[in-house]
Amino acid sequence: MINKINKGALLNIVAEWLEEGQIPSLIPRNSRGVRLQNLDRILAIVGPRRAGKTYFMYQLIGSLLQSGRYSKEDILFLDFEDFRLTGFDSDDMDTLFTAFYQLAGRQPRFLFLDEVQNLSGWSRVLRTLHNRRRFKIVISGSNSSLLGPEIATELRGRYQDLLMLPFSFQEYLRCIGVSFTRTSLHTAARGGILEAFDAYLQSGGFPEVVKAGNAIERRKLLQIYYKTIFYRDVLERYNIRAQYLLEILMNEFLETYSGIFSITRFEKHLKSNAIPGSKRTIANYLKYLQKTFFIIAHDKFSYSPRRRIMNPKKVYLADTGFAGLGRPFTENRGRILENMVAIELFRREMELYYFKGKHECDFIIKQGTRPVYALQVCWELTARNTEREIAGLAEACRALGLPAGVILTYDQQQQMQAKGVGITVVPTWKWLLLNNIIERQ
Repeated sequence: MINKINKGALLNIVAEWLEEGQIPSLIPRNSRGVRLQNLDRILAIVGPRRAGKTYFMYQLIGSLLQSGRYSKEDILFLDFEDFRLTGFDSDDMDTLFTAFYQLAGRQPRFLFLDEVQNLSGWSRVLRTLHNRRRFKIVISGSNSSLLGPEIATELRGRYQDLLMLPFSFQEYLRCIGVSFTRTSLHTAARGGILEAFDAYLQSGGFPEVVKAGNAIERRKLLQIYYKTIFYRDVLERYNIRAQYLLEILMNEFLETYSGIFSITRFEKHLKSNAIPGSKRTIANYLKYLQKTFFIIAHDKFSYSPRRRIMNPKKVYLADTGFAGLGRPFTENRGRILENMVAIELFRREMELYYFKGKHECDFIIKQGTRPVYALQVCWELTARNTEREIAGLAEACRALGLPAGVILTYDQQQQMQAKGVGITVVPTWKWLLLNNIIERQ
């Protein structure tokens, strides 16, 4: 049985926050207009480890303090990865508020609870706190069970979510000190932006990786993140028994990202190599890797939910930096570019599918009950591949009743009409910066 947290430990944690807690220097993240003063539901900041969720919390805290209306005595920040909070549960919450009142002279108005999935019975605790109507509550977590249907069930309409992934390209430029305007994209400054885009494609957007001094440091950090996802986020959290199978599956995705993954085909591959692993186990591990933000997976488009579930998924890495742990960049640059687009569409919280008929189209975006956009991604349109890329996009557009589609490339731009479909060709880096082809709805 776990011992209850003693009040002395809680006093120390609160005192450290009030007296010693400093707001670190920050790279401002795109906040989507979060206004904490008007928050009437729990704000859940969710995303992979090391993506910047804690720093975004600090950004929100800083905005409260800079407003001049609040002080640190109005704010309580708790990190549930602090070993001193091991075993903290709902029964300790009132003891915590007593400790805060003893030191601050009043109760907090804002609660920031970091990595809340480590809090035993977190959903019940949050429901209780929210029902008191005394606090504005912001939580973070590194598990996608805090995002979507599961948290909707747990918190029953008491929350709103904000997905925090590693740096977008806009945030990446902000971090490395490269500024841009719509006008400068047509000047000599464009060369610097393309150079930054090359680096962003290869290193990804994890903040610490971006700030690392050289390629060796970046690779070491990415290896640490990879191992943390493997051991802590999946192996330990889900009590994985077949460790060898999880390792094989994760290595598979390092090699085959931006590709279609068939559970049946993978099971046959395992059997042919005398490696045990059932379809059910593979499907479960696939789900766990999605929940921990190692991969992003899309279904094949169909109006039938059953057919969507039955077909293979298309799988992407949640950060392109992980791709560097596999094969060299030059061998996979087209797939890395497609993976980058998948991440950005996921960041914009689009409902995504892939299309496959006689040909394939990389992304179908659905809003409500109908598809509204079709996107194809390739590094460069050439004499060898233009017919193939257009064929997939045009087939998808015709099948889904779309008058036009988009091809995202590394650095080509043009308008064309082909196979009865209007096609806009746009550089991916420009699309990432201007959001002018598909806006987040």
